[in-house]
Amino acid sequence: MIRVLVVHETRLVRSGLAALLRDAEGIDAIAACWASAPRRARSFRPQVCVVDGDSAGSPQPTGHPGGPGCELLVLASSCRPGTLRRAVAAKARGFVDKDAPPHRFRHAINQVAAGERYVDHTLTLDFLQAADMPLTARELTVLSLAAGGASVPEIARELHLSSGTVRNYMTAINRKTGARNRVDAIRISQGAGWL
Repeated sequence: MIRVLVVHETRLVRSGLAALLRDAEGIDAIAACWASAPRRARSFRPQVCVVDGDSAGSPQPTGHPGGPGCELLVLASSCRPGTLRRAVAAKARGFVDKDAPPHRFRHAINQVAAGERYVDHTLTLDFLQAADMPLTARELTVLSLAAGGASVPEIARELHLSSGTVRNYMTAINRKTGARNRVDAIRISQGAGWL
């Protein structure tokens, strides 16, 4: 029996995905929001953690809510190479397009639980674009929080950095994207599909 933890901020989405997985033979699944996921993972001990790569709490390079010994499977939207870049930095083992049919999602769970990699073929072009992206995973995380309206001190608190370090990241982002300022960097990055 493969134990799967589905993490998503939207209750209906996480509950629906967990129910879909429980209907499959050989899979037991529970759902949790980002805040309760680490606690649920400690008691359930999942083998696979499924997360929405586009959500605000998406995995960081420092880890994911499934904890040690749990493989990460990321649900990603096509045309969003920044999501894939961050997921790779978080050591995700599998990547499924959010528009994939349920049987492909279940197949990915089985592959990842078996210790194999799974990359949805519809995300191939996005992986190539992610490889050409000038921003690092950390810079994408900083820019993503900024795009969500977070101030420099808020970003610093969220990422456990100093405000000066966040400003340095923003300067590097502006330089790498050719932006004049933070708003311009967000616009350019969104237009390129990085955010």
